[in-house]
Amino acid sequence: MNESGTVLVVDDDDDILIATRLILKREVANVVTLNDPRRIERQFRIAPPDVTLLDMNFGPGQSDGEQGLQWLDRILGYDPDAVVILITVHGGVQTAVEAMKRGAADFVVKPWVNDRLRATVKSGLTLRRSRRHGQALRQTHRELAAQSAASDQPIIAESAAMKQVLSLVERTAPTDANVLIVGDNGTGKELVARAIHRASRRSREVFMSIDLGAVSQSLFESELFGHVKGAFTDAQTDRAGRLVAASGGTLFLDEIGNLPLHLQAKLLTVLEQRQVVPLGANAPVAIDVRVVSATNRSPEELADPSVFRTDLLFRLNTVEVRLPSLSERPEDIPPLLEHYIAFFEKKYGRAQRTIAPEALEGLMRHSWPGNIRALRHAVERAVILSENPRYEADDFSLPATVAAATQRPTVARHAGSEVDDLNLEKVERRTIEQALRKHRYNISHAAKELGLTRATLYRRMEKHGL
Repeated sequence: MNESGTVLVVDDDDDILIATRLILKREVANVVTLNDPRRIERQFRIAPPDVTLLDMNFGPGQSDGEQGLQWLDRILGYDPDAVVILITVHGGVQTAVEAMKRGAADFVVKPWVNDRLRATVKSGLTLRRSRRHGQALRQTHRELAAQSAASDQPIIAESAAMKQVLSLVERTAPTDANVLIVGDNGTGKELVARAIHRASRRSREVFMSIDLGAVSQSLFESELFGHVKGAFTDAQTDRAGRLVAASGGTLFLDEIGNLPLHLQAKLLTVLEQRQVVPLGANAPVAIDVRVVSATNRSPEELADPSVFRTDLLFRLNTVEVRLPSLSERPEDIPPLLEHYIAFFEKKYGRAQRTIAPEALEGLMRHSWPGNIRALRHAVERAVILSENPRYEADDFSLPATVAAATQRPTVARHAGSEVDDLNLEKVERRTIEQALRKHRYNISHAAKELGLTRATLYRRMEKHGL
């Protein structure tokens, strides 16, 4: 069967054109011949060929191949991915080699062996398909990169604290400096990382995110560095790691503080050498990535060498961005509520409603231990379940907290005496509240003082409606 595609043959010798057509007619679906190279441009405008067979000399007395080189440059100007095969004589092989350095795909020598010509043209058609496939992949890559950098959620910043964060992002993004984003869970660390990528010189490339807290230690090297077929039992094919896949773009390492020390050392080596060795491979692969990291660990924890390597910390936090908790930016709560209410009303097809003033007051006084993530979930629940003409405090599933924020219960005390109410549940609630207020609702600090893990503290807060 004929190969699909079109082959254009350009030669001033009509005998060569006839012979070429006869040789290729059973191999290629369409063969177009031209005896005048000045008609090449028109042919490329009408129907660009898949392969062009181009003579290197046109006209009597021409033998230096200069005309072929000139037309080669013009063809590549029409189509940079064009596959051009030069037709030359034995004495012009050196010139043909020079042409290949300038972009030609191959050459054939007159008088040729027919099988050699067929094989060369078939290889050219395969190369053309490969280039088109590569072009499609590059286009897909660009589209995916644009989508990965896009975000449905804007960064809402009415407060001075968040405006300072955005100012730091604006100054840092155009550089290639590594950035460490520090903040409690739910404060929007990935949102800020994407904003840095969008405003960077790498914005047209991919934004690759990986949650190190969710990657098992046994799979860490395979995920980040990649592997070759047979590197381990389940390695059925070669796989590029996240660092290689993100090359040219931005790699976001979320929960970097959860990485064990022995894996921190491997990550440091890769970042210093700017190359990775996939599992099972011998040769390193160069990488070009900008690293943006995020952690919810406190500065004190990061400064502890038994928790986090100092040299890796220096490598990651060329610029450090600290995100305030939602309780530290109460001015942003009303616009955040407005944004999420509009978003979920549209998503679920609900009628537009406003928040009752007393509900808004309570929501602004709420500590929001889960920060923006908790606010988003509370709003989604309210939009779905509320049957009131306006959103009331109860709609947000925070009645205990809102009530406590609006009117804190007092505990009777006497000078030098103990608390009157010794109910264990109430004592635990008061203690947690006291620790949270002392540390301005910084979960890491409060949990450390209480002798609890962050997860345990969250469970206790949920239990008591805090």
